[in-house]
Amino acid sequence: MAFSESPAITVREVDASGVVPAVSSSTGALVGNFRWGPVDQATLISNEAELAGTFGTPTSANAVDYHSAAYFLKYTNALQVVRVLGDSDGFNAYNHNEAVNGKNVRIKDADAWDNSLSAFDSDKHTFIAKWPGELGNSLTVSLCPNQSADSAYNNWTHKDNFDAPPGTSGYAEGLNASNDELHVAIVDKGGKFTGTKGTILETFPFVSLASDAKTSDGSTNFVRDVVNRKSEYIWMAGFDSDYTVANAGTATATGKDYQISNPLIVAKDYDLDSGDESTNMDVGDYISGFDKFEDKDQIQVDLMIAPQMNSRTDTTTIVNDMVSIAQGQRKDCVVIASPARSDIVGVTATAANTNAVTTAATFTSSSYLVVDNNFLKVYDKYNDEFIFIPANSSTAGIMAATDVTAATWFSPAGPRRGQYLGVTGISYSPNKAQRDVLYRNGVNPIANIPGQGLLLFGDKTKLARPSAFDRINVRRLFLTIERAIAIAARNVMFEFNDEFTRAEFVGVVEPFLRDIKGRRGITDFRVVCDETNNTGAVIDRNEFVATVLVKPARSINFVTLNFVAVRTGVDFAEIAGV
Repeated sequence: MAFSESPAITVREVDASGVVPAVSSSTGALVGNFRWGPVDQATLISNEAELAGTFGTPTSANAVDYHSAAYFLKYTNALQVVRVLGDSDGFNAYNHNEAVNGKNVRIKDADAWDNSLSAFDSDKHTFIAKWPGELGNSLTVSLCPNQSADSAYNNWTHKDNFDAPPGTSGYAEGLNASNDELHVAIVDKGGKFTGTKGTILETFPFVSLASDAKTSDGSTNFVRDVVNRKSEYIWMAGFDSDYTVANAGTATATGKDYQISNPLIVAKDYDLDSGDESTNMDVGDYISGFDKFEDKDQIQVDLMIAPQMNSRTDTTTIVNDMVSIAQGQRKDCVVIASPARSDIVGVTATAANTNAVTTAATFTSSSYLVVDNNFLKVYDKYNDEFIFIPANSSTAGIMAATDVTAATWFSPAGPRRGQYLGVTGISYSPNKAQRDVLYRNGVNPIANIPGQGLLLFGDKTKLARPSAFDRINVRRLFLTIERAIAIAARNVMFEFNDEFTRAEFVGVVEPFLRDIKGRRGITDFRVVCDETNNTGAVIDRNEFVATVLVKPARSINFVTLNFVAVRTGVDFAEIAGV
């Protein structure tokens, strides 16, 4: 405080403009088996077109995982996808030669490629599909070198996709070199990427065979570097014997003539094959994928979608592992799960209902887990068939959509917010008695409600004991306010624990909670951050303590309507209980 020995006015400025930030709450996380795309890394997908472009359209073998992702994206625009492979299959396509013919090649990502490049180069794997999967067998890499009289270019099938024949780059010319340029075309020979055979997917014009070649802006123009940095479809390793006459890839530009003089060497196509799908997936493969979401500081996740497993035992194993991540490590998201397919699809309604309850009983009791009871029948347009997928991806989608249309503290159930989209049918529709059994056991029924459609008809978490946190809206309310206030609390780090800092923190948090109260998420609140919980001992330990007390709003699950017949002439005020 300013000091003055005579009367004066002191002006002190306090910044109270800080706010609790808005936080996203509807990002999904899914692990699955896909035809294409990066392996063992999270990729953010915003719509189905991007899903298909990144991970490929499905075959019958991986349609369930694909459509689980696609149906979540019907409701929202943020899904973290991790592709995983089994141990014994799921290999990259490549072009064969004598040195490597028949070998299995698995390159999961750019790091794996960088670590393996030297081995592939020595083996003369010229081209390898960017990602594992049978889809890579549709690729052809077409090269057009520089050649006398431009005959290679003139007879090249793909010349119309390039402006001129390859020649000598400006970089090579400046070093007394010549004829270093090359055209590269990546072709969808089988039409599996585009639907049309022979479609050009990518072109790399006027790249150089010289290992030190540069463009005018100083970036590399060496063909291998350009392709590996820019291509979405292939990796490039060594050159085959047709190009060793020019010392391709081994020599710098200085003083070299890269002319390919052999008249038999014309534009050449390299067909890729030996890629295959990963079909031997087990629970451990999926668990390894969800391990990518353990660190909440690295990746945001709000809704973790359990995959379809082959058995009840595997379903229990992976769901409980996911709960350990959500509740034990992250503490900022919920898991949404359905029973095993064999327990629900193709059995009687009575058996399905019993199986759903039995499976749910094996799950960890947790407010971070939401369980539904059903499988959805959907049309797989890619394979022209109807399939069943676990309902939980759409259940998670409903929760995400509720965040947008209302807020996280609204129940994602019932006729206003619990509608399932684009569904042909469900495995079974539980009647009232069956829904009662499900709900008593923490399973949220999905049922056809007459006049209202297919609805999520429950909003329980899988917390076995009575608690405010046994409801989805309460659990997600607290996740929202905890994340937002925790971010706001970063501003007190390394400040002094005194009345000014504490008052500033309370001044930021209270308007945030007041807004949520006004939006019906809570009925009352109190923020305690003063000398009562920031004692001298707390301050001396360099700590800061704030206690946020919240009365959450509760959703209506049970409606009682009392109808009373009254005699003519009786005053309603005279009727007891009315």
